[in-house]
Amino acid sequence: MEDVTVKMHKIRVIGIGPGSPDYLLPAAVKAIAAARVLVGGRRALAQYAGDACRTFPIGGDIPAVMSFIKQELESDDVGVLVSGDPGYYSLLDALRREFPRERIEVIPGLSAMQLAFCRLALPWHEAKLLSFHGRKPAREELRYQPGRVLGMLTDGKFNSHTITSLLMAEGWPKEALCSILLRLSYPDEEITHTTLAEAQELEEKSHGILIVQG
Repeated sequence: MEDVTVKMHKIRVIGIGPGSPDYLLPAAVKAIAAARVLVGGRRALAQYAGDACRTFPIGGDIPAVMSFIKQELESDDVGVLVSGDPGYYSLLDALRREFPRERIEVIPGLSAMQLAFCRLALPWHEAKLLSFHGRKPAREELRYQPGRVLGMLTDGKFNSHTITSLLMAEGWPKEALCSILLRLSYPDEEITHTTLAEAQELEEKSHGILIVQG
């Protein structure tokens, strides 16, 4: 009897780590090498997409990205490159809203937040992890408690000046240790160790990681 099973093409969401290929998992390397269709940021596509790949850059028009993926899924698997780990503030949320769970396969990556804690040789199993990317956490999430550790993603608006000011307004001591980590894994990686009060006097830093220890 003829087998009429129809192949259901997959979306492979591939975590590409914090930036440097040195931190790319072997499973991600294999998935990228095998992909004939790749979606991702322009820098990621320039770095990883082969000449034979059909590509689509992720920009501000997310519906256009989803439309491209739907079209390509009719004839092939689609790889979606996301920075860091797919489970940590990535396009995975939007993909799950748009496509059935069984069509999505996720390959993990090393997040910039993980690498930041590694750079400080600091355990993070009890840290509170927050994101200021286009959002502001609730006040109770920022409130000071002795011994508390916060790991925070920063953006242009919420940066090393605005966030440290918010934390001191929520009771954090001025002398609390503050580490500002930028462009982790790249040759120009920058790490600054200071305090909440002193961070206010330094040059404003954004689009990185801020770790504060109470």
